[in-house]
Amino acid sequence: MGNRKIPAKLLKQEVIVFIVVIALLGFFCVASPDFRKYTTILTIMDYSYYIVLMAIGVSFPLITGGVDLSIGTGLVCYSLAGGYLIVHKGWPTGAAMVVSLLFGIIIGLINGILIGVMGLPPFLATLCTCMITRGLGSICSNNFGISWPTTGQPGSWFRSIFKLTIGDTKIPLGFVWVLLLAILMHFVLNHTKIGRYTIAIGSNKEAAILSGINVKFYHIMAYVISGFFAALASIAYSAVFATVLPGTGAGFELEAIGGAIIGGVSATGGAGSIIGTLIGVFVICLLKTGLPFIGLQANWQQIVTGVVLIGSVMVDIIKKRKESRK
Repeated sequence: MGNRKIPAKLLKQEVIVFIVVIALLGFFCVASPDFRKYTTILTIMDYSYYIVLMAIGVSFPLITGGVDLSIGTGLVCYSLAGGYLIVHKGWPTGAAMVVSLLFGIIIGLINGILIGVMGLPPFLATLCTCMITRGLGSICSNNFGISWPTTGQPGSWFRSIFKLTIGDTKIPLGFVWVLLLAILMHFVLNHTKIGRYTIAIGSNKEAAILSGINVKFYHIMAYVISGFFAALASIAYSAVFATVLPGTGAGFELEAIGGAIIGGVSATGGAGSIIGTLIGVFVICLLKTGLPFIGLQANWQQIVTGVVLIGSVMVDIIKKRKESRK
């Protein structure tokens, strides 16, 4: 019976967050005529792709009761590594993309082994790999920014994956791919062993071990998924932005984790929704894009986002207390 109650509660969270997204859209549209322009929609989409992909991946470590702090600097590192191969080694764009994905999987595997096998605290382990990927990114680029092929150059086809230009109209095609990936991972989380055992580990790790679940393996898989999606996010980031700068990326993980928590992923593990994560990220992106239209500077954006996150965590804590009293 307990398993049947969780989806209903998550559905309520998803609906509430979706209403918040609609309310924010309405507010910004009324407050600023410039916000209603099509170019603003494109900007919101551009900011959302890489954050959504990171958020989908990091939802799995969060649901186990852990966290992955390496995805932000990892994103930049994988992008710089792929860009280096294209610019300095003459590799085809497709091959460089594969290397970026493999790089992300390897870092995710290292995180999983450190946490799932060696027993390091997730915060400490992923903080270390965060520092490592930041340093590796600077080494790959020799401390210079790297640009993947721009529109019109050989190998620039990958940019059309996220933004298709027909005539003078730009279509945010990336939203379709991100939505399909969210639906796929929603299925994985709720209807496969990887997803069910991820939830089981976060709900009660000791009980999962006693029930015969290979906790170490599925713990590792949660971080491999996170690393893979951080690498996917690096490709999206490279497609949307002209230049990738070394030493950046710190803070991206907070937006992704924040979006996941706002969308219903429990801050203490054991529950989560990928569709909710998708919607939660759009709350972050709307605040990031919309607040400047009403005259609030970056510092206020961070404050408002932080308050929203506190509210989401408090809701999660209240729900947990109510469940424990039943």
